[in-house]
Amino acid sequence: MSEGPVPTAAGAERYPVLLGLAGRRVLVVGGGRVAARRLPALLAAGADVVVVDPGPGAEVERLADQQRLTLRRRPVQPDDLDGAWFVQACTDDAAVNAAVAAEAERRRVWCVRADDAVAATAWTPASGTADGVTVAISAGGDPGRARAVRDAVLAGVRDGSLPARRTRGRHGRVALVGGGPGDPDLITVRGRRLLADADVVVTDRLGPRGLLAELPDTVEVVDVGKTPHAATPAQSDINDLLVRRARAGRLVVRLKGGDPFVFGRGGEELLACAAAGVECEVVPGVSSALAVPALAGIPLTHRGVAQEFVVVSGHLPPGHPRSTVGWPGLARSTATVVLLMAVEHLPGIAAALVAGGRPASTPVACIERGSTPAERIVISNLDAVCTAPAPVASPAVIVVGEVVGLHARTGQARVAAPAPGNRQTLGDGGSGQEVGLNMGLNLGLNMGNDPSRAT
Repeated sequence: MSEGPVPTAAGAERYPVLLGLAGRRVLVVGGGRVAARRLPALLAAGADVVVVDPGPGAEVERLADQQRLTLRRRPVQPDDLDGAWFVQACTDDAAVNAAVAAEAERRRVWCVRADDAVAATAWTPASGTADGVTVAISAGGDPGRARAVRDAVLAGVRDGSLPARRTRGRHGRVALVGGGPGDPDLITVRGRRLLADADVVVTDRLGPRGLLAELPDTVEVVDVGKTPHAATPAQSDINDLLVRRARAGRLVVRLKGGDPFVFGRGGEELLACAAAGVECEVVPGVSSALAVPALAGIPLTHRGVAQEFVVVSGHLPPGHPRSTVGWPGLARSTATVVLLMAVEHLPGIAAALVAGGRPASTPVACIERGSTPAERIVISNLDAVCTAPAPVASPAVIVVGEVVGLHARTGQARVAAPAPGNRQTLGDGGSGQEVGLNMGLNLGLNMGNDPSRAT
C-alpha cells in the first residue's frame, strides 16, 4: 500500500459533517471489539458494510451469519478499498492501520484510524439520536468528555429540559398528555418533550402547572380547569378548541392531571379529534389513583391484606339515577377502594359502604393535593366520615381498606414521609384505639419545608 496521509495541520479546525451512507460501501478493517462498537451505527445508516479480518470476533461473526454485512476472513488487501466511500481502520496493529489509511489517502477516500487520530483524515464523534435530533460531539481527543457532553445533550432533548423546538415540518395535531398526580417530576419523558415543543397548551387545575412557567412566551396557554360549583368551559367547547387550533397548523398539547383516560374525559377528546380528521397522540400518565397512595406509603394491594383494588368516581352519590357504580358489591368485597372526585359525597359513600356490609372500623385515608408541597394526609375510618364533612378539600384521593393501616408503618422508610404531628387521625383509624378530633393539630403536610433543598 502507498505512503501515509498528510498529517492534519497543528491547530487546524476539523470540519463537521454528516454522511449519507445508505447503499454505499463502507470498509471496516478489523473485526474485534472496536469494530463491534462502530458497526451498529453504520448498519443503522444503511451502509453496505464490508469487514476484513482473518480472525473476527463473535459479534462480527453473528452479524455476518445474519447477512447484515459482508465478512472477508483474511488479511486486508489494496483492492478491498475498491468502491469504498468511507474506511475505518480498527485493527490492533498500527502498521496495518497505517497502510490502510495510506491506501485510502491515495484513493481520496476518508479514513478513520481507531488507534491514531492525528494520522486520520476523518474522525468518529460520540454520537446519538433522540426525537429526530442527531448529536455528534468531538472534544479534542478526549473521548470521555465527548461521551459525557453527548449524554447530557441527549438527556435534555429526551426529557424536554433542553429547548429543541422543531421549526420545520410542523403540522397541526393534538397530543393528549397525562401529566401525572401534580409533581412536575412525575410527568413522562414523552409528555415533557411534547410540552416543550407545543404551540398551544390547554391545561386544567389538576395538571403539573409548575411546568407552564418554563414555556416560552410564544406558547399560547389556555386554562380550561373545571372547579366544583364554578362556571367552567363545557367539554364540547374544549373539544372544539383543540380541533380549531390543530386545524390552524399548531401542535396542541392537552395537559391533564393523572392519566387522560382515567376519569379525565380524554376519550371524548380523542373521539372529537377523530371525527374532525385531526391527528391525535395519546401519552399515558401516572394516574393519581395509583401514585398518590403510593407516595403516602399506602400500597393498594398487599400480601395477606388485599389482592385487588377498584378505582371509583365519587362525583355522583350512591343512589343517584346516573351513577353506574355498584356500591353494594363494593361494600361486600374486601377490595381496596380508591375514590376520585369524592370529597363532596364522602359521608354518603361511607354510609353506603357500611350499610352494605363493610365494617365501620375500616380505615380511610384522605390525601389532599397528593405529590405537591401542599399535600395533607388525614387518616380516619368509615364510621367517622359517615357523619361529618370530608376532612380535606378537593382535589383529593381517598383510599378505603385495610391497606391504609400500613401508612403508619411505612413513614420512616419513605423519602417524602410526613413529619411527626402532620398526620391527623379521626375516629379509630383502624388502630383499635379511639382517638378524638384535636382541632389544634397541624393538618398540613408541607413537603417543601427543607430550606437547604429550597435554596
